[in-house]
Amino acid sequence: MSAPQRVTTRNARFQQWEALLTNRSKRHRLGEFLVQGVRPITLAVDHGWRVRTLLHDGRSQSSAWAGRLWDTLDAERFLVAPELLAELGGKEEPPELLAVVEMPEDDLERLGDHAQHGPLVVFDRPSSPGNIGTLARSADAFGAAGLIVTGHAADPYDPRCVRASTGSLFALTVVRAPGHAPVVEWAHEHGYRIVGTDESGTVDVDAADLSGRVLLVVGNETNGLSQGWAEACDEVVSIPMAGSASSLNAATAGSLVLYTAMRQRAAR
Repeated sequence: MSAPQRVTTRNARFQQWEALLTNRSKRHRLGEFLVQGVRPITLAVDHGWRVRTLLHDGRSQSSAWAGRLWDTLDAERFLVAPELLAELGGKEEPPELLAVVEMPEDDLERLGDHAQHGPLVVFDRPSSPGNIGTLARSADAFGAAGLIVTGHAADPYDPRCVRASTGSLFALTVVRAPGHAPVVEWAHEHGYRIVGTDESGTVDVDAADLSGRVLLVVGNETNGLSQGWAEACDEVVSIPMAGSASSLNAATAGSLVLYTAMRQRAAR
């Protein structure tokens, strides 16, 4: 393993890392994203995501966690001035360690055969990175195997999404698709039923069969399911509500449907 390099100024390499925080096109052109926080970095490593670069603040006494990663991961290593690392970490105090992680390919075949591992969840055209992260966290908690983000959408590799997921993003197979059509074709080829969630759904979520090989589709926060997804669904479920709320947050609705699916699988 080569000796770590030092970064003490806002040089070209620092500016590249800084761009990963806010510049989506650079993230995807470089095929990497910045991961902040002990839990997200730990889950990325534990679930086999490739860490390309480690950034350390250079403190003389590292924690056991940081020391283990620093000494064992096959990654480029940089000692970064604390004030610069604080900028990348988004906090006043510099984090001990940050990681630059490689993005996986957007290939639906990476989803494999997950029928025995829980449903796959689709988030269509989400506009909020935080909502993607929240749904990823629920998908992990309630036993989903993968997350597919379709259409013109927020970036699942935005640091705000990773933070909102508290690292659960790394426990899932994550794939982006340009629209509904390739996902629908893939789902049919692999024997998946497609179940949408919408306030206008005709089937109560508790009455729907969400077990087995199922693709759960959550629509855009404002406009719900796209016409393409609505037409592709085998059925569309709704969640009974009381009170004056006209609808639920998209990630919240998706979480409730995922919880119902988990209960049904457990009962069977």
